[in-house]
Amino acid sequence: MAIKKEIIDDLLSNYKNPEDLFGEGGIFKELKKALLERALSAELDDHLGYAKSDPKGRKSGNSRNGHGSKKLTGDDGEMEISVPRDRDASFDPKIVKKGQRRFDGFDDKIISMYARGMSVREIRGHLEEMYGVELSPDLISRVTDEVMDEVRQWQSRPLDEIYPIIIFDALRVKIRDEGTVRNKAVYLALGFTIEGHKEVLGLWIEQTEGAKFWLPN
Repeated sequence: MAIKKEIIDDLLSNYKNPEDLFGEGGIFKELKKALLERALSAELDDHLGYAKSDPKGRKSGNSRNGHGSKKLTGDDGEMEISVPRDRDASFDPKIVKKGQRRFDGFDDKIISMYARGMSVREIRGHLEEMYGVELSPDLISRVTDEVMDEVRQWQSRPLDEIYPIIIFDALRVKIRDEGTVRNKAVYLALGFTIEGHKEVLGLWIEQTEGAKFWLPN
């Protein structure tokens, strides 16, 4: 069935280029929010000494106490995240510290973590750079596991059966690789749903940019 021109025009009315994904209200901000909240949850697990719903937490002297909201300003505008709390208010987050209002300079690392093909070692290295402080191996391991779970869920999430429009493109991003900052190509598949919503279908990182990437193997 042919798609009416009016529908296509409506779907593309607010789309200009892939960079729109990384601005105010972009899909990338949702990915960053999800990853940060997962990392904070893992930090609280480490602080309390037990995971959520673990029987070890009963009568432990301290427990989870809901969430608070926090607004952060970064390169892509303002973002509100949910920060877990504990009952005795002794939890002191590391990745987003108390009183911190800016979170920027990490977009390339977060893109990398959602891209397919990243190893646990690479994600661990990104997290250590993002935290920027010396942390215990146990905490880094716990946060890495939590972030890996978030990334795998995103990569394996069910997609719609039909996307009327799919756009394939690539962005040049500076990414730290083995201690050196290199320009790499982030290949992007962007789908428009029947309702007109934009969805990132996939992210892949390669050394170079070229149309041959999209050809069947």
